[in-house]
Amino acid sequence: MTNPSSPSKFKWLSLVVLSLALAIIVIDGTVLNVAQKYVIDDLKTDLSTIQWAFTGYSLVLAALTIFGGRLGDLFGRKKMFVLGAIIFALGSTVTAFAQNSTMLLIGWSVIEGIGAALMVPASSALLVSNFEGKERGIAFGIYGATAGAASSFGPILGGFFASNIGWRWAFGINVFIAIILCLGSLIVLDKKENYPEKTYLDYIGVLLSATGLTAVVYGIIEAGKNGLFHPTSLSILGGLGLLVAFVVYELNLEKEGKDPLISIAIFKNRSFTFGVLTLASLFSGFSGLITYGVVSFFLVVRGLSAFETGLALIPFSITTLVLAPLSAKIADKIGQKTLVILGLLINSIGVFLIYNALNISATTQDFIIPFAVTGIGFGMIAAQLNNIILSSVKVAQAGVASGINGTIREVARALGIAIIGAGFISMTTNYTGLNRLVGITDASKVALLYTLGANIIAIALAFGIKNKTQESGSTLQKTI
Repeated sequence: MTNPSSPSKFKWLSLVVLSLALAIIVIDGTVLNVAQKYVIDDLKTDLSTIQWAFTGYSLVLAALTIFGGRLGDLFGRKKMFVLGAIIFALGSTVTAFAQNSTMLLIGWSVIEGIGAALMVPASSALLVSNFEGKERGIAFGIYGATAGAASSFGPILGGFFASNIGWRWAFGINVFIAIILCLGSLIVLDKKENYPEKTYLDYIGVLLSATGLTAVVYGIIEAGKNGLFHPTSLSILGGLGLLVAFVVYELNLEKEGKDPLISIAIFKNRSFTFGVLTLASLFSGFSGLITYGVVSFFLVVRGLSAFETGLALIPFSITTLVLAPLSAKIADKIGQKTLVILGLLINSIGVFLIYNALNISATTQDFIIPFAVTGIGFGMIAAQLNNIILSSVKVAQAGVASGINGTIREVARALGIAIIGAGFISMTTNYTGLNRLVGITDASKVALLYTLGANIIAIALAFGIKNKTQESGSTLQKTI
């Protein structure tokens, strides 16, 4: 792939394009969190069907992101990025004009999910090939800030569009952004990429991993709805069996001297493995909290509109945007591992403050400082974790490494949503009136405890990461 020692003269403009791509992908995963009621009324469907649209997006991302990363490594990350943007625009168009829930599911969950599965690993890998050393830390800081801010700006945009001009515009605007991404990438991304002389695409590995991951994520989500002992939860066991078969098959390919979809040896890299697991644990708690805990409390208990609910999350977005780019400079002083652990501790303090502020009479003002503190911690963590993960492997492996990272993160996200969702269902079913409001408040507090527990696990995992500065991190990937 492109040599990182001779980066594009447009590298900082390329960062804008890549960050914008990540923003619309993250926003699309959260944009309808606060606007489900509008979609249900417009398409004359029910909550269960809409939740499957959310689920489908996660399923496709989990199943295909590793494959998307491998395609970029073999055939060119820029090509896969542009192709992904085109597919994403097509999916957004179908979703914006959806006449029923089936069109919504196909456009949003399937087509957009495929586009995102190509764009996410390509964009991360392009950052690795265009930046090195301290500049890479800054680039990942900005890139990570975009993801953190987008996760909370999604509900704001969804609430604004749904409350004013219609929920469809939340997807319609993606078409115009995707056109900008395609044109921008043709101008600012490197035109020349070096490909492997032999391109062996592991189709059996793709089939085993995609089917196994789909079965596992589906089973996790269904277990959250119906309980662990429901027959649909058996797909978890089936999926795990397929993933074991996948690992065995990949190891055999390596012994035969062929290129597997994933080199299992990559997991011997301590910083890569512990970095991926730390980020997964963080997102497991965070995603479930946003999807159920905070949003449900503001919408149902406090009676806020969709737009007002989104606005309540702004303190988190602002502090994340500010801290993530600065995290690179802090990492130079204290090391990346120390920074991540410090960020996780601050994030945990913020979660505890949210927990303490949460009661049936709490107002949005009570959450300004807790959300701001949580955002400070998140801004310090996410960007540098991605930098640690992708800087710890060879540039030629950056695409599939990004795919592994994204896949494990999606599985963890689905697990968090399933666990917290199951708690909400059990604590709010059959309650009406004031009792229901109390039940949702209590369920939100339980969700926060899960998030806090996930953070504590993330802190323990982070101790397995090697402590590197930006300079040493830039050379690490050349040696592994």
